[in-house]
Amino acid sequence: MYVSDTHLKSFLADAGLVSQKDFDTAEREAKKEKRPVGEILTAHSTVSEDELRRTYAYILGIPFVSLTGTIIKYEVLSLIPEPIARRNNIIAYNHKDNELEVAMLDTDDLAAIEFIKKKTRLKILPRLTDSASIKYALKQYQQSLKDDLGEVIKRETEALEKESEQDMGNLKHIAEGVPAVRIVDTLLRHANAQGASDIHIEPLEGALLIRYRIDGILHDAMELPKYAASAVVARVKVLANLRLDEKRLPQDGRFGAESAGERVSFRVSVLPTYYGEKVVLRLLRENLSGFTLESIGFHGAGLERMHEAMRHTTGMILTTGPTGAGKTTTLYTLLDILNTPNVNISTIEDPIEYQMARINQTQVKPDIGFTFANGLRSLVRQDPDIVMVGEIRDKETASLAINAALTGHLVLSTLHTNSAAGAIPRLLDMGVEPFLLVSTLRVVIGQRLVRKLCTEHEPHELTRDEQARLDQVTDVGAILRVLKEEKAVAGNAIWKNIGFAKPKDTTECPSGYSGRTGIYEVLPVTDTIKELVMKNATSDDVEKQAKSEGMLTMTEDGIFKAAQEITSIEEVLRVINE
Repeated sequence: MYVSDTHLKSFLADAGLVSQKDFDTAEREAKKEKRPVGEILTAHSTVSEDELRRTYAYILGIPFVSLTGTIIKYEVLSLIPEPIARRNNIIAYNHKDNELEVAMLDTDDLAAIEFIKKKTRLKILPRLTDSASIKYALKQYQQSLKDDLGEVIKRETEALEKESEQDMGNLKHIAEGVPAVRIVDTLLRHANAQGASDIHIEPLEGALLIRYRIDGILHDAMELPKYAASAVVARVKVLANLRLDEKRLPQDGRFGAESAGERVSFRVSVLPTYYGEKVVLRLLRENLSGFTLESIGFHGAGLERMHEAMRHTTGMILTTGPTGAGKTTTLYTLLDILNTPNVNISTIEDPIEYQMARINQTQVKPDIGFTFANGLRSLVRQDPDIVMVGEIRDKETASLAINAALTGHLVLSTLHTNSAAGAIPRLLDMGVEPFLLVSTLRVVIGQRLVRKLCTEHEPHELTRDEQARLDQVTDVGAILRVLKEEKAVAGNAIWKNIGFAKPKDTTECPSGYSGRTGIYEVLPVTDTIKELVMKNATSDDVEKQAKSEGMLTMTEDGIFKAAQEITSIEEVLRVINE
């Protein structure tokens, strides 16, 4: 939005928002830095962004609307999917005939306007609004969906009861009936809107329990009547192309759907239990590309070691940790960075969690004898430059992966160990020769996921017990050194002055946490560590040497992130002690 400096000065002065002196100072700085005056004024907090936005609206004659306190109809609000609304700060709030009024923070965002115009096929009328209005309206997506969910579930389960009584023998008919379709569709939409990574559908003695895993923690979402169990499970089976008549054996499948404007894959696992079939759906959002190592939590020396390992065209990069530690995301991020037109990348996975362009991905099928080992054996004959093996589980796969790394390939894989140093004895136990291991292994990553604090959080001062606990499990001196090296604290800071934070329950963020990030230890296989491996040293000896060479352990990296108020001390200790 262009407004001349003269007009802006006049209106801000008339409104008593900015003094003549402050404006002149901002004007001089704007000319020097070749930036708009308005940007300088907001940067120095002379005037707020919302006040400036209102002034622009008045000068340009653009209608200004405040949505704070306004309840928007769900059918109007949902004309713009929540991810689009949140990303572009644009809200649909009034629909009449073929016109849609939208409130925006920037009416010059023509790309967003054009996208919504194509999606809705309506005439878009942009209106300026303020941040408080956008924030208030975004909250309504969750509330409206929750209300909508409750109404749909209640209405359709009642219809399902009648339908089930009439046609209990025909599961396919029930699964494709309107009630079952709407219940499952609503559950999937609600789980995605909540940011769930998994949906658990669990049969109990007298009910069907629905639970979501959000940021690594399971939460009860709702209970459905027991009679809804067969229809809900049957509907999921139909979507995943599983056998409806098989109730005694486990089944696995997957299907895709579009939810809130984004493509989501659902990995399905069905398991017989005492009270019926339990179903778990893993949500895999197909928008992984664009991640960077920094964005998933790598920093400092660990980040440099990762980039150094990726510059090699041979060798092996391993990531370790328990199930759910984010190993797959780390591997896919590495693949996304390495995925350039001049390399051939092939993977062997179980399962394929994300489809990536220009990468040849293969799914193992142990039931027909297609395992990691014989899949990898065939894969290296496909002239790959980079190979990703989903997991090294046995001696044969380990031997083949090491051999691939020796013969001109960069190999990426995972191991289930508790620490980076623990990967070395695990591979040796699998029968890998020490001299082959030190010739191929470039770097080993140990990782976990911790919840991130919401923007609004409270300060936290370490108690004596917490400090004593930290002294037992970390080297606070090493953490302080890294904080200073990365200029996260002043060069003369001492440990007692480091500030921490704890979660704060708010309406917008009830748990005090939102999203997750990784905590890592990055162990480079240096000459000294190679010597230890050749001497059959323990994992403790390897870790001790790596620490002396500057490696932060996962716990220390977690405390480092807590000192930056990314997460809390409590959360780091919870995850490390699991």
